[in-house]
Amino acid sequence: MGNAIEVVGLSKRFGDKLAVDDLSFSVDFGRIVGFLGPNGAGKTTTLRALLGLINATDGTATIEGRAFTSLPEPAATVGAVLDGGMFHPGRSGRNHLRTLARASGVGDARVDELLELVQLKQDGGRRTKGYSLGMRQRLGLAAALLGDPRVLVLDEPANGLDPQGIRWLRDFLRSLAAEGRAVLVSSHVLAEVAQTADDVVVIHRGRSIMQAPLDQLMAQHAGGTRVAGPDAARLGELLRADGATVREDGGAAIVVGDRSGEQIGRVIAANAIVISELSPVAQSLEDVFFELTGTEGGPA
Repeated sequence: MGNAIEVVGLSKRFGDKLAVDDLSFSVDFGRIVGFLGPNGAGKTTTLRALLGLINATDGTATIEGRAFTSLPEPAATVGAVLDGGMFHPGRSGRNHLRTLARASGVGDARVDELLELVQLKQDGGRRTKGYSLGMRQRLGLAAALLGDPRVLVLDEPANGLDPQGIRWLRDFLRSLAAEGRAVLVSSHVLAEVAQTADDVVVIHRGRSIMQAPLDQLMAQHAGGTRVAGPDAARLGELLRADGATVREDGGAAIVVGDRSGEQIGRVIAANAIVISELSPVAQSLEDVFFELTGTEGGPA
C-alpha cells in the first residue's frame, strides 16, 4: 500500500509570506508520528494542505498515494481533528455524531460504539455547549473515527485534557497504531509526545529540521557524560587532546559530549585518574526540540 502519508516538496505561500517551504516527510502504517515545531512553524498549514482545505503552492501531500480530494472513500481512509472540532452548541454530542454519520453513510450503531470508546456514553445526550474542552476533544476524536479510517491526522488532541485524560489519549492512540493505523499528531505537549510517538518530524520556519525514530533522535542528541572528582580537570585536558568535546560543569566536574562512558573509563584507568562520579546526562525531548529549532522556552 506504500506510505500512509507522504509529503514531498510541499510549499505554501500566503501573499509575501512563505508559510511552508519545500517540506518533505512520510508516515508509515502502524506508527505514531509526532509533528513538532514552534508556533508559526507551518504545522497547521501543512495539515490543512494534506486534508485538501487549502491548495499547495508547490509540491504534493498525499494519503495512501492520493490527494485528499481524489480519495474514493475519504471517511474510511482518513479521519481528522483540527482546531478541536466544530460543534453546534444546541445539539447533543450524540446528535452531532449522527449528523456526520448520515453524511458519510455510517449507521447510528457506530455512533453509540464510538461514544463508549471515547468515554462519552453518559454525556452523549447533553448539549455540546456544556462540554468541557477535554470532552469536546474526545467528541472530535469520535467524529474522526466514524468511518473507521486507516489514517488519523490530529492537531493538538491533548489540548484541554487533564493528566488522566492525557494518559487515556496516549493509550488510545497506541491502541490505534497497534491495529495498523497511521497516526500523525501535532502537539505542543512535548513530554507526552516523548511517551507516545514512535517517530518525530521537527519543522521550523516552514522547513524540515529532522525526521527520525524517537529513540534514534534522543540517542543522537544525548546530553553527554558528567564526570566529577579531584582529577576531573586533568581528565578533561587528556580528553580534549584526544579531540573530545569537554565543558566545565561547575566545581570539580566536566561534561564530555562525544565519548561513551566506556571510552572515558579507559582513559581514567590508563592514567590512574581519581573520580567520584561518572554518569550520563539526561536530555529531554523538550531540550532536543529547543536545540534543533534554536528556540528557548517561554511564552510564544
